[in-house]
Amino acid sequence: MTAARRPATVVLVHGYLANRFMLSPLAARLRGRGFEARKWGYWNIRCSLLVHAERFARWLMERDAEAGVHTLHLVTHSMGGIVARAALDRYRPDKLGRIVMLAPPNRGSFVATRAAPTFGRVLEPVRELSTAADSLVNSLPTPRDVDIGVIAAEWDALVTEESTRPHVPHAHTTVPTFHTGLLFRRDAADLIASFLDSGRFSPSEATAASP
Repeated sequence: MTAARRPATVVLVHGYLANRFMLSPLAARLRGRGFEARKWGYWNIRCSLLVHAERFARWLMERDAEAGVHTLHLVTHSMGGIVARAALDRYRPDKLGRIVMLAPPNRGSFVATRAAPTFGRVLEPVRELSTAADSLVNSLPTPRDVDIGVIAAEWDALVTEESTRPHVPHAHTTVPTFHTGLLFRRDAADLIASFLDSGRFSPSEATAASP
């Protein structure tokens, strides 16, 4: 008799001004749905998000080499999605599975755009996440040959629904909550689990191309 295969690994990445502890409720719910959930975080809020991306790329390389890991799904919140995009540009795991982004500023944040003239020199991510066409977030590539699902927050005060959409084919849905609320809602966890299992948020949904 062969040994049972270990569950797929889900790596959770938090957003700006957040921490790994905020990922705990979502991690617990995903474990309850049969996944192995691991949390990855960062502390420095002043340095470029590319610094975090370098660390995350090296961490993914180590997980990719683990014999017990057969699939590496990514679930990110807010700026965590941009850190993941930058990390995947540096290292693409052989075991990469699907990606779910929660409220990601894929095309920038209008709040960052307003704050950049005042805080951008001190807090690099604020400048990097602006909606300007030449900002870092609008210059980073996004992988095309992987299933990407985006969950937007209906009452998001930081990122518009349009800005959550990457410039690659993706599935998209919206949950009636605030920007950070996506981390704590059971229905969001259900949608994430569904997409990681099937590449869709619901059985009838087709993957949507970016506008």
